[in-house]
Amino acid sequence: MFGSHFNCSPASSRGSSSGGSQVVSNGKIHGYLIVLGNNGSLPSGDKGRKRSKYCVTQRPKPNGVQPSNQYRVQTPQTHPAVTDVNQHTIFYTLPRHQAVIVEYTSDPTKDMYQIGRSSEEPIDFVVADTVPGSLNKTSVNRTSSCSSNGGQVVPAVGRVAQSTISRFACRLLVERDSLPARAYVYAAGFDSSRNIFLGEKATKWETDKGIDGLTTNGVLLLQPKGEFEGGAASPGQWVEVSVGGALYHLRDSRSAPQKKSQVENEFNLLVDGSLIDLCGATLLWRSAEGLAKGPTARHLEKMVDELNAGKPQCPVGLNTLVLPRKSTLPPPDQTPYVYLKCGHVQGQHHWGKEGEDRTCPICLKVGPVSQLSMGLEPAFWVDREPPTYAFNPCGHMASEKTVKYWGAIPIPHGTNGFIGKCPFCATPLEDRGFAKLIFQDHLDS
Repeated sequence: MFGSHFNCSPASSRGSSSGGSQVVSNGKIHGYLIVLGNNGSLPSGDKGRKRSKYCVTQRPKPNGVQPSNQYRVQTPQTHPAVTDVNQHTIFYTLPRHQAVIVEYTSDPTKDMYQIGRSSEEPIDFVVADTVPGSLNKTSVNRTSSCSSNGGQVVPAVGRVAQSTISRFACRLLVERDSLPARAYVYAAGFDSSRNIFLGEKATKWETDKGIDGLTTNGVLLLQPKGEFEGGAASPGQWVEVSVGGALYHLRDSRSAPQKKSQVENEFNLLVDGSLIDLCGATLLWRSAEGLAKGPTARHLEKMVDELNAGKPQCPVGLNTLVLPRKSTLPPPDQTPYVYLKCGHVQGQHHWGKEGEDRTCPICLKVGPVSQLSMGLEPAFWVDREPPTYAFNPCGHMASEKTVKYWGAIPIPHGTNGFIGKCPFCATPLEDRGFAKLIFQDHLDS
């Protein structure tokens, strides 16, 4: 039932000290993690644990952990709990060479999965910084590829930006026998020695229930309000997840030293459509049940075939346009373009060019033009309706409810900003964020 969405073939069968990618092709599927900004695959292709999406499959044996013991020590670096590679430990450094150590024991009811920038063995899903627009075809007016850096959009050419994603960014704990799957997100992941270290400068605090803390750039969570699949959801508010799994209102900036107040009556339980932001990449959680109800890649291709069957025509060149089914584009004289101010779809021509803008020959509105291409990642669609809208300015096509849902979400950008982005390429949205497409088609019917 799920194979039409993602390939859940076995990953490496190597051992893992705190996570590992031990999955089985016929195992129960807990859910899926998909990186925003990738239209079906990474720009360089999906390879090993570095992929555009990860199939969270039940492990052959549970590897979940739960806190069991907490105590304060004076010489933490040499304490047996820290040096024991078989013991999961969270290490909270305090002033004056003190530390609080939280020991964890096995939890046979849960599977643990770890996400981060590191390619070390404990990381199941290796995530790199998303470069906005890196998957885009070249548009008429926009030819540069950009990336996020400190809340600014700057050219990516000739510059290697330092990643803001933590090497061991976060971890998921999923109840093995729950249906639908109950998955919980926590900030920080265990390293190869099964330790999590929060340094002296990290934000941390002690409560009646024990100690907790936040990671340097934080792990943010947004829960949809309503059912994601079907298009009835609206985006909620971003909150920050602690190392212990509690939710807090956002700090003044990602790395600010002071935490905000705890969010009441909300939990770190993921639901279909939850977003997890790692400060450099944003992940979408799709439940197995929710994704099974949505469109498949084949369904999206059939919708493009139906549009092409109407033989859309350019009103200037009078040539038939062909909407691409894949990421590759048709011949130049058949490539469709959209006038983003009005939504009229035409071929490439030079009539009405005014600097970087074009005058639409049908309605005479002046504005930018972009090539049209299909939003190919089914997980980003909120329904199965036809692709009658396009994101502005990238031109990725999707259904009306899909573009309006994503256009309403402020995606974290840099270290303290939020902007709307196309989920298929992460290009920052402009104007209203989308345009309704107007085709000249079915002219011979």
